[in-house]
Amino acid sequence: MKDWNPDLYRQFEAERTRPAQELLSRIPLTDVTSATDLGCGPGNSTELLCNAWPDAHITGLDSSQAMLEQAQQRLPGCTFAREDIRRWQAAQPQDVIYANASLQWLTEHQTLLPHLIAQLAPSGVLAVQMPDNLDQPTHRLMREVAQRAPWGEIIDPQAANRKKLLSTEQYYDLLCDAGCRVDIWRTTYYHVMPSPQAIVDWLRATGLRPFLAALDEPQQEAYLAEYRSEIVQAYPARADGNLLMAFPRLFMLAQKI
Repeated sequence: MKDWNPDLYRQFEAERTRPAQELLSRIPLTDVTSATDLGCGPGNSTELLCNAWPDAHITGLDSSQAMLEQAQQRLPGCTFAREDIRRWQAAQPQDVIYANASLQWLTEHQTLLPHLIAQLAPSGVLAVQMPDNLDQPTHRLMREVAQRAPWGEIIDPQAANRKKLLSTEQYYDLLCDAGCRVDIWRTTYYHVMPSPQAIVDWLRATGLRPFLAALDEPQQEAYLAEYRSEIVQAYPARADGNLLMAFPRLFMLAQKI
């Protein structure tokens, strides 16, 4: 799969940063000396951590070199590294491990989350936010289009489909069993979008990437045109001409006891 496109991702940076701010606002710590941003992207979430705890050592991790380069330009005083979250080992116990819209791309959360909890200092906090939108038209339609001819013969559904999250109750029990006090909630954002193409552009930077990975450029254009026609039907214009894109997200705070 091609590397992430930071410029495309940042087209909707304000909207993408809102849940990151909500997650940060609920972390019950003031004295933070070390924090790690898992899946830091172009540094918008890392910048929030730096502003919250200016004296802390903040590290940003990502699998995308392009994202890391933008993050480093944005925050030259921070440390950034290319890492696989699943294998990451903190150099020292962390006060905060922050994962905004990154862990949904990874599987085996039953082992991943305890692994991350183990990297926390006493009373440290694992803060997680994940899109919980696989049942929304945006994602349901990308799967439905991918099943049609000719896409069904090209796109591997197992490779393209993001795995469904565990239930809220499963996450709660998992984090409690890992020795944490848990706060868990959902928020549905309604993003005001100017056009169906804007929704497509949002998804091209994230959810559509696995579906487009197996397609050459003309095939991508044809797939996106078909997907866009479905988006037009699923998201009718509101009274002011804009569209409303519902975006549910799951939040979890786990404080080590």
